[in-house]
Amino acid sequence: MTGAISKQKPGRKEISHERILDAAAYALRRGGDAGVSVADIMKEAGLTHGGFYAHFSSREAMVAEAISHAGEQSASSLDRSMARLQAKGASPFRSLVDSYLSTKHMEMPENGCVVAALGSEMVRQPDPVRNALRERVRRLVALVESVLPSGVPPAEAALVTSTMVGALQLARAMGGERGHTFLDTSRQALLERYDSPS
Repeated sequence: MTGAISKQKPGRKEISHERILDAAAYALRRGGDAGVSVADIMKEAGLTHGGFYAHFSSREAMVAEAISHAGEQSASSLDRSMARLQAKGASPFRSLVDSYLSTKHMEMPENGCVVAALGSEMVRQPDPVRNALRERVRRLVALVESVLPSGVPPAEAALVTSTMVGALQLARAMGGERGHTFLDTSRQALLERYDSPS
């Protein structure tokens, strides 16, 4: 026996479940909670409406899991962007700020941060949905804390996170030139305050 653990291929149900989550995560970030109907998500996933309850006990359960799924997707994308910038010499903090407050992130909410996409809606959501987003907020703050330059109090991670999320939301609301101004001003302010020279 080699000791290697064989990884089972996902079955049909697991594959279908992933497709539903992909469709729901995309729809949540694109259209908010109101943009997520069970019928539309199942259709987008290429499945019948009737099969929904084989995967989720309720729409609320699907939305909560889709928030976590969207968060994992956007975290992976952010990690890749940060790695590319760091390979070009950016500090970890600069790589995060430049990636998060980018034109691409402003213009493509359906592929971006679920916290920025849904944060203002969560106060009206049931606890399971709010808890899923709270976890994404915690993870984003932890990421910011992990890249703060030495000497910056960890408590300031919440301030940086709030600035980034708020700037992205306002940039999306304004759009166009004004939106880019929100991004540029916020990016510059954060880098001037926190980015230490390499």
